[in-house]
Amino acid sequence: MKKSGMAKMQAMKLSGKMKQPGTAAPFGQVAPVVLDRRDQRKLDQSLGLVPFAVKLNSDLVQQVQTLAQQRECGVNELVAELLKQALAAQ
Repeated sequence: MKKSGMAKMQAMKLSGKMKQPGTAAPFGQVAPVVLDRRDQRKLDQSLGLVPFAVKLNSDLVQQVQTLAQQRECGVNELVAELLKQALAAQ
């Protein structure tokens, strides 16, 4: 590989590292642990979670997000709870 090709590869590698989220925390606080996608996927699989993609109306999504903020929980937990309630009602 030519020297210019090596320099281009190093620049791409550096720019990729710069795009990743930082792990710096405010003074006196512990930095949060950031898992990469592979580790997060393994953790989800060990918990029995399966990705389930659906397409919803934007108004419905906004309602779910608002309700999740009001309950101070995640959207995933809220959707799971709502689905369980709807399926139990049938």
